[in-house]
Amino acid sequence: MNKRLAMRFDKVFPVTLSSDHFGECNVMARNVSSGGILLELADPLPLGTAVRIQFAAPDSQATIVAHGEVKNHYFLNFGDSSGPRSLTGMAIRFTRFDDEAEDTLDLGLRRMRILH
Repeated sequence: MNKRLAMRFDKVFPVTLSSDHFGECNVMARNVSSGGILLELADPLPLGTAVRIQFAAPDSQATIVAHGEVKNHYFLNFGDSSGPRSLTGMAIRFTRFDDEAEDTLDLGLRRMRILH
């Protein structure tokens, strides 16, 4: 049973991840929803770590700044045209947004639902 409250969109894009204890780094997001984001990271931060994530809004020049908490770790095995691959990552649950970033993210995600 899928317990997700919000639809996730598979979209790979860069984000800046920062934490008081672990500093700042650039990572790739693998999907996003209004409730959280999956980040590809070779060495995931400990569960419960508070983080700040900054990225461009979908189909916009606006910047989204979200705060969240590391909720899960993932090790994914998959295959593509180059053969077997894997990635390590972590799921972040958003806890709050700076300014009106939550509205900006929701608007961007609604636009992504429209098929052209």
